[in-house]
Amino acid sequence: MNLSLQQFLSQHQLPETYIHHANQHFGHIIAEIHRIYEQNQSTQIIGINGSQGSGKSTLADYLCTRIADELGVKTLALSMDDFYYTKHERQKLSDTVHPLLATRGVPGTHDIDLAINTINAVCSGLPTRITRFDKSTDERVALSDSEIIKGPVALIVIEGWCFGAKPLPKQELTKPINALESISDPEGIWRHYVNNKLGKDYQKLFAMAHRLIMLAAPSFDQVFQWRLEQEQKLSKKLNLEQHDLTVSSIMSKQEIGDFIAYFQRITEYCLEEMPGRADHLFRLGVNRTISA
Repeated sequence: MNLSLQQFLSQHQLPETYIHHANQHFGHIIAEIHRIYEQNQSTQIIGINGSQGSGKSTLADYLCTRIADELGVKTLALSMDDFYYTKHERQKLSDTVHPLLATRGVPGTHDIDLAINTINAVCSGLPTRITRFDKSTDERVALSDSEIIKGPVALIVIEGWCFGAKPLPKQELTKPINALESISDPEGIWRHYVNNKLGKDYQKLFAMAHRLIMLAAPSFDQVFQWRLEQEQKLSKKLNLEQHDLTVSSIMSKQEIGDFIAYFQRITEYCLEEMPGRADHLFRLGVNRTISA
Protein backbone atom coordinates (compact mmCIF):
# COMPACT_ATOMS: atom_id res chain seq x y z
CA MET A 1 0.00 0.00 0.00
CA ASN A 2 1.43 3.39 -0.98
CA LEU A 3 1.84 6.41 1.29
CA SER A 4 -1.17 8.33 -0.05
CA LEU A 5 -3.55 5.46 0.76
CA GLN A 6 -1.97 5.02 4.19
CA GLN A 7 -2.59 8.69 4.89
CA PHE A 8 -6.14 8.32 3.63
CA LEU A 9 -6.83 5.47 6.07
CA SER A 10 -5.31 7.41 8.94
CA GLN A 11 -7.29 10.56 8.21
CA HIS A 12 -10.61 8.69 8.10
CA GLN A 13 -9.78 6.31 10.98
CA LEU A 14 -10.29 3.25 8.76
CA PRO A 15 -8.81 -0.28 8.82
CA GLU A 16 -6.64 -1.53 5.96
CA THR A 17 -9.48 -3.82 4.88
CA TYR A 18 -11.32 -0.74 3.59
CA ILE A 19 -8.93 -0.55 0.62
CA HIS A 20 -9.70 -4.10 -0.48
CA HIS A 21 -13.46 -3.63 -0.25
CA ALA A 22 -13.31 -0.20 -1.89
CA ASN A 23 -11.38 -1.58 -4.84
CA GLN A 24 -13.82 -4.45 -5.13
CA HIS A 25 -16.88 -2.19 -5.24
CA PHE A 26 -15.57 1.04 -6.75
CA GLY A 27 -12.82 -0.27 -9.00
CA HIS A 28 -15.03 -0.03 -12.08
CA ILE A 29 -15.65 3.66 -11.35
CA ILE A 30 -11.88 4.24 -11.07
CA ALA A 31 -11.42 2.46 -14.41
CA GLU A 32 -14.14 4.56 -16.00
CA ILE A 33 -12.50 7.78 -14.82
CA HIS A 34 -9.17 6.56 -16.20
CA ARG A 35 -10.69 5.75 -19.58
CA ILE A 36 -12.50 9.06 -20.00
CA TYR A 37 -9.52 11.11 -18.86
CA GLU A 38 -7.21 9.36 -21.29
CA GLN A 39 -9.68 10.15 -24.08
CA ASN A 40 -10.13 13.90 -23.57
CA GLN A 41 -7.99 15.15 -20.63
CA SER A 42 -10.94 17.23 -19.40
CA THR A 43 -12.24 17.74 -15.86
CA GLN A 44 -14.74 15.10 -14.80
CA ILE A 45 -17.35 15.94 -12.18
CA ILE A 46 -18.93 13.18 -10.11
CA GLY A 47 -21.73 13.73 -7.60
CA ILE A 48 -22.35 11.47 -4.61
CA ASN A 49 -25.70 11.21 -2.82
CA GLY A 50 -26.18 9.54 0.54
CA SER A 51 -27.76 10.16 3.92
CA GLN A 52 -25.79 11.42 6.91
CA GLY A 53 -23.11 8.92 7.91
CA SER A 54 -23.35 6.82 4.75
CA GLY A 55 -19.69 7.32 3.81
CA LYS A 56 -19.98 10.01 1.12
CA SER A 57 -16.99 12.09 2.14
CA THR A 58 -14.88 8.96 2.60
CA LEU A 59 -15.75 7.73 -0.89
CA ALA A 60 -15.13 11.17 -2.40
CA ASP A 61 -11.68 11.32 -0.83
CA TYR A 62 -10.93 7.73 -1.85
CA LEU A 63 -11.76 8.39 -5.51
CA CYS A 64 -9.69 11.59 -5.52
CA THR A 65 -6.76 9.92 -3.75
CA ARG A 66 -6.68 6.98 -6.18
CA ILE A 67 -6.96 9.11 -9.32
CA ALA A 68 -4.41 11.70 -8.19
CA ASP A 69 -1.94 8.95 -7.31
CA GLU A 70 -2.43 6.74 -10.36
CA LEU A 71 -2.69 9.42 -13.05
CA GLY A 72 -0.39 12.00 -11.46
CA VAL A 73 -3.06 14.70 -11.75
CA LYS A 74 -4.80 17.12 -9.41
CA THR A 75 -8.16 16.18 -7.94
CA LEU A 76 -10.58 17.93 -5.62
CA ALA A 77 -13.11 16.55 -3.15
CA LEU A 78 -15.90 18.96 -2.25
CA SER A 79 -18.93 18.72 -0.01
CA MET A 80 -22.15 20.65 -0.33
CA ASP A 81 -21.51 21.37 3.36
CA ASP A 82 -18.59 23.56 2.26
CA PHE A 83 -21.07 26.00 0.78
CA TYR A 84 -23.40 26.56 3.69
CA TYR A 85 -24.38 30.15 4.28
CA THR A 86 -22.69 31.84 7.22
CA LYS A 87 -24.47 32.07 10.56
CA HIS A 88 -25.31 35.69 9.82
CA GLU A 89 -26.83 34.82 6.45
CA ARG A 90 -28.86 31.96 7.90
CA GLN A 91 -30.09 34.17 10.71
CA LYS A 92 -31.29 36.64 8.11
CA LEU A 93 -33.23 33.84 6.40
CA SER A 94 -34.61 32.87 9.77
CA ASP A 95 -35.83 36.42 10.38
CA THR A 96 -37.30 37.02 6.92
CA VAL A 97 -38.53 33.61 5.73
CA HIS A 98 -38.82 31.02 8.52
CA PRO A 99 -37.05 30.35 11.87
CA LEU A 100 -36.05 26.80 10.85
CA LEU A 101 -33.71 28.21 8.20
CA ALA A 102 -31.27 29.25 10.91
CA THR A 103 -30.24 25.59 11.05
CA ARG A 104 -27.83 24.50 8.32
CA GLY A 105 -28.58 21.51 6.14
CA VAL A 106 -31.67 21.76 3.99
CA PRO A 107 -31.93 23.28 0.50
CA GLY A 108 -32.06 27.01 0.92
CA THR A 109 -29.18 27.11 3.43
CA HIS A 110 -26.41 26.73 0.83
CA ASP A 111 -24.83 29.41 -1.36
CA ILE A 112 -25.45 27.61 -4.65
CA ASP A 113 -23.99 30.43 -6.75
CA LEU A 114 -20.75 30.12 -4.79
CA ALA A 115 -20.68 26.36 -5.40
CA ILE A 116 -21.29 26.74 -9.13
CA ASN A 117 -18.77 29.56 -9.51
CA THR A 118 -16.15 27.60 -7.56
CA ILE A 119 -16.52 24.52 -9.74
CA ASN A 120 -16.48 26.58 -12.95
CA ALA A 121 -13.34 28.40 -11.84
CA VAL A 122 -11.58 25.14 -10.96
CA CYS A 123 -12.56 23.60 -14.30
CA SER A 124 -11.16 26.63 -16.13
CA GLY A 125 -7.80 26.23 -14.39
CA LEU A 126 -7.96 29.58 -12.60
CA PRO A 127 -6.44 29.90 -9.11
CA THR A 128 -9.48 29.26 -6.93
CA ARG A 129 -10.01 29.68 -3.19
CA ILE A 130 -11.83 26.63 -1.85
CA THR A 131 -14.47 27.42 0.74
CA ARG A 132 -14.65 25.00 3.67
CA PHE A 133 -17.11 24.72 6.56
CA ASP A 134 -16.25 23.88 10.17
CA LYS A 135 -19.14 21.92 11.71
CA SER A 136 -17.65 22.19 15.18
CA THR A 137 -18.18 25.97 15.08
CA ASP A 138 -21.13 25.94 12.65
CA GLU A 139 -19.31 28.54 10.57
CA ARG A 140 -17.16 28.82 7.46
CA VAL A 141 -13.42 28.52 7.79
CA ALA A 142 -11.74 31.93 7.59
CA LEU A 143 -10.74 32.92 4.07
CA SER A 144 -7.17 33.38 5.24
CA ASP A 145 -7.08 29.68 6.16
CA SER A 146 -8.69 28.46 2.92
CA GLU A 147 -6.83 26.40 0.34
CA ILE A 148 -6.15 27.83 -3.11
CA ILE A 149 -6.23 25.38 -6.02
CA LYS A 150 -4.08 26.28 -9.02
CA GLY A 151 -3.88 24.72 -12.44
CA PRO A 152 -6.01 22.08 -14.19
CA VAL A 153 -7.91 19.57 -12.06
CA ALA A 154 -8.77 16.21 -13.61
CA LEU A 155 -11.49 15.15 -11.18
CA ILE A 156 -13.94 16.98 -8.94
CA VAL A 157 -16.10 14.89 -6.63
CA ILE A 158 -18.89 16.74 -4.83
CA GLU A 159 -20.97 14.96 -2.22
CA GLY A 160 -24.07 15.87 -0.26
CA TRP A 161 -27.01 14.26 1.50
CA CYS A 162 -29.37 15.87 -1.02
CA PHE A 163 -27.05 15.97 -4.03
CA GLY A 164 -29.02 15.02 -7.13
CA ALA A 165 -32.36 15.12 -5.29
CA LYS A 166 -35.51 16.14 -7.12
CA PRO A 167 -38.25 18.28 -5.55
CA LEU A 168 -41.26 16.47 -4.13
CA PRO A 169 -44.68 16.77 -5.77
CA LYS A 170 -46.43 19.68 -4.03
CA GLN A 171 -49.35 17.53 -2.90
CA GLU A 172 -46.93 15.51 -0.75
CA LEU A 173 -46.00 18.60 1.27
CA THR A 174 -49.47 19.10 2.71
CA LYS A 175 -49.17 17.06 5.90
CA PRO A 176 -46.32 17.17 8.43
CA ILE A 177 -44.31 13.94 8.61
CA ASN A 178 -42.62 14.38 11.99
CA ALA A 179 -42.75 16.41 15.20
CA LEU A 180 -40.44 19.09 13.82
CA GLU A 181 -42.82 19.88 10.98
CA SER A 182 -45.93 19.56 13.16
CA ILE A 183 -44.67 21.90 15.86
CA SER A 184 -42.37 24.30 14.01
CA ASP A 185 -43.86 24.35 10.51
CA PRO A 186 -47.60 23.63 10.85
CA GLU A 187 -48.49 25.89 7.89
CA GLY A 188 -45.83 24.35 5.63
CA ILE A 189 -43.99 27.61 4.91
CA TRP A 190 -40.55 26.11 5.60
CA ARG A 191 -41.03 22.86 3.69
CA HIS A 192 -42.49 24.64 0.64
CA TYR A 193 -39.57 27.08 0.64
CA VAL A 194 -37.05 24.22 0.88
CA ASN A 195 -38.79 22.29 -1.90
CA ASN A 196 -38.94 25.33 -4.19
CA LYS A 197 -35.23 26.00 -3.71
CA LEU A 198 -34.45 22.36 -4.43
CA GLY A 199 -36.49 22.50 -7.63
CA LYS A 200 -34.77 25.60 -9.01
CA ASP A 201 -31.34 26.71 -7.85
CA TYR A 202 -30.06 23.31 -6.78
CA GLN A 203 -30.84 21.58 -10.07
CA LYS A 204 -28.33 23.88 -11.79
CA LEU A 205 -25.60 22.58 -9.51
CA PHE A 206 -26.68 18.95 -9.82
CA ALA A 207 -26.67 19.22 -13.63
CA MET A 208 -22.93 19.95 -13.56
CA ALA A 209 -22.17 16.36 -12.50
CA HIS A 210 -21.38 13.99 -15.35
CA ARG A 211 -22.31 10.97 -13.24
CA LEU A 212 -24.25 10.36 -10.03
CA ILE A 213 -23.32 7.82 -7.36
CA MET A 214 -25.89 6.89 -4.72
CA LEU A 215 -25.06 5.28 -1.38
CA ALA A 216 -28.54 4.12 -0.37
CA ALA A 217 -29.25 3.60 3.33
CA PRO A 218 -31.52 0.70 4.33
CA SER A 219 -34.06 3.24 5.63
CA PHE A 220 -34.23 6.65 7.25
CA ASP A 221 -34.38 4.97 10.67
CA GLN A 222 -30.76 3.87 10.25
CA VAL A 223 -29.61 7.45 9.71
CA PHE A 224 -29.79 8.27 13.44
CA GLN A 225 -27.19 5.64 14.39
CA TRP A 226 -24.90 6.66 11.55
CA ARG A 227 -25.18 10.34 12.47
CA LEU A 228 -24.37 9.46 16.08
CA GLU A 229 -21.22 7.67 14.93
CA GLN A 230 -20.29 10.73 12.85
CA GLU A 231 -20.57 12.93 15.91
CA GLN A 232 -18.40 10.56 17.93
CA LYS A 233 -15.77 10.67 15.18
CA LEU A 234 -15.86 14.46 15.21
CA SER A 235 -15.39 14.44 18.97
CA LYS A 236 -12.35 12.19 18.66
CA LYS A 237 -10.91 14.33 15.87
CA LEU A 238 -11.08 17.56 17.87
CA ASN A 239 -7.91 18.27 19.77
CA LEU A 240 -8.19 17.10 23.38
CA GLU A 241 -6.65 20.37 24.50
CA GLN A 242 -9.78 22.15 23.23
CA HIS A 243 -11.95 20.44 25.83
CA ASP A 244 -14.41 23.31 26.24
CA LEU A 245 -14.95 23.50 22.47
CA THR A 246 -15.50 19.73 22.31
CA VAL A 247 -18.15 19.74 25.00
CA SER A 248 -20.08 22.66 23.54
CA SER A 249 -19.95 21.65 19.87
CA ILE A 250 -20.74 17.91 19.98
CA MET A 251 -24.44 17.05 19.77
CA SER A 252 -26.20 14.80 22.26
CA LYS A 253 -28.41 11.89 21.16
CA GLN A 254 -31.51 14.04 21.62
CA GLU A 255 -29.98 16.86 19.58
CA ILE A 256 -29.04 14.43 16.81
CA GLY A 257 -32.60 13.10 16.69
CA ASP A 258 -33.96 16.62 16.45
CA PHE A 259 -31.37 17.57 13.83
CA ILE A 260 -31.96 14.70 11.40
CA ALA A 261 -35.70 15.42 11.42
CA TYR A 262 -34.86 18.36 9.13
CA PHE A 263 -33.70 15.89 6.47
CA GLN A 264 -36.32 13.18 6.75
CA ARG A 265 -38.68 14.26 3.99
CA ILE A 266 -36.09 14.66 1.23
CA THR A 267 -34.01 11.67 2.36
CA GLU A 268 -37.00 9.33 2.20
CA TYR A 269 -37.96 10.66 -1.22
CA CYS A 270 -34.40 10.10 -2.48
CA LEU A 271 -34.46 6.51 -1.22
CA GLU A 272 -37.71 5.98 -3.10
CA GLU A 273 -37.02 7.87 -6.32
CA MET A 274 -33.27 8.06 -6.99
CA PRO A 275 -32.22 4.39 -7.31
CA GLY A 276 -33.89 4.14 -10.70
CA ARG A 277 -31.78 6.89 -12.23
CA ALA A 278 -28.43 6.91 -10.39
CA ASP A 279 -25.50 5.97 -12.64
CA HIS A 280 -23.95 3.89 -9.86
CA LEU A 281 -26.19 2.55 -7.08
CA PHE A 282 -24.80 0.94 -3.92
CA ARG A 283 -27.28 -0.37 -1.35
CA LEU A 284 -25.87 -0.32 2.17
CA GLY A 285 -26.48 -2.64 5.10
CA VAL A 286 -26.92 -1.43 8.66
CA ASN A 287 -23.15 -1.51 9.22
CA ARG A 288 -22.61 0.54 6.02
CA THR A 289 -21.16 -2.37 4.06
CA ILE A 290 -22.40 -2.63 0.51
CA SER A 291 -25.07 -5.31 0.27
CA ALA A 292 -25.96 -4.88 -3.42
